Amino acid sequence: MRNLTDFALRLEYERVKDLGDKLVDIGGRLNWESFRPALEAMYRNNTECGGRPNLDVIVMLKSLFIQQLYSLSDEQLEREIADRISFRVFLGTTETVPDSTTIWKFRERLVENDVDREIWAEMQRQLDAMNLKVQKGVMQDATFITADPGHANADTPCGIKSKTRRSKDGTWAKKGAKSFFGYKLHDCTDEKFCLVRRIEVTSANVHDSQVDLAEEGEVRYADKGYDGAKTKGYDGAMKKATRGHPLSYKDEMRNRRISRKRSPVERFYAFIKCVCKAGHVSVTTIQKVRVKMIITGIVFNVYHLASAKSKLEA
Repeated sequence: MRNLTDFALRLEYERVKDLGDKLVDIGGRLNWESFRPALEAMYRNNTECGGRPNLDVIVMLKSLFIQQLYSLSDEQLEREIADRISFRVFLGTTETVPDSTTIWKFRERLVENDVDREIWAEMQRQLDAMNLKVQKGVMQDATFITADPGHANADTPCGIKSKTRRSKDGTWAKKGAKSFFGYKLHDCTDEKFCLVRRIEVTSANVHDSQVDLAEEGEVRYADKGYDGAKTKGYDGAMKKATRGHPLSYKDEMRNRRISRKRSPVERFYAFIKCVCKAGHVSVTTIQKVRVKMIITGIVFNVYHLASAKSKLEA
């Protein structure tokens, strides 16, 4: 009966495929099996003592990919996987449907074992293997990822023992006349291919310039907020005028050139907030936010791999 069901589902999928299946198209650009060693290392029930079998780790990772791409809650993800043939085909299973609790526990394991960093490193290794290495320089910037501040005043402590609904690691920060509560996403994007190469998450009150994601030998292009900040690479930050010290014509021209170079970094933020609807999170710690942002970064890179490769061939 299982074989008959599989056959029927795949026959129905042929109709979907003829209409175009974006998910399978972009998902096929990665070697998902290369993530398996890091993911399977999170589990300890493969010893002689045994234990309840886990769902396939690649199915679970792909489920998080779908979740971030389509902006789904854990409950919505379970329902959509059960309902949509294209999701089942992308996951490579017509029988197993991870429930919302299993999805949540898998994400918690990523947090507890810091495996999200290993997943990101493997993603970068695959990009390098495609000859999409950083060549000209990187663009660094940061954006707010907001969270629920609860009903307490701004000066109310928000730790593990806090009696508010506020995120445990979230903090208040002000930009211009607007105040934000939550976290800050810092990233480095490759100037030539516009792929995200490094990601870090901090609380919202950490200034952009305190996080340096450049590596030695790289030119780091950045906005005026990074003026004067130390970097391991070459300083490509825009100059900022101060009281009594206006910018010279040379500095103004330099700022314009840097502004044109660093502007593509905003694409990632637009993708996060407009496509994935991930600009606001419900999770409560920096580590959990980092997992969501890393998965979103993988979605962004995979989504833009085709255009990146076209630049390689140009």
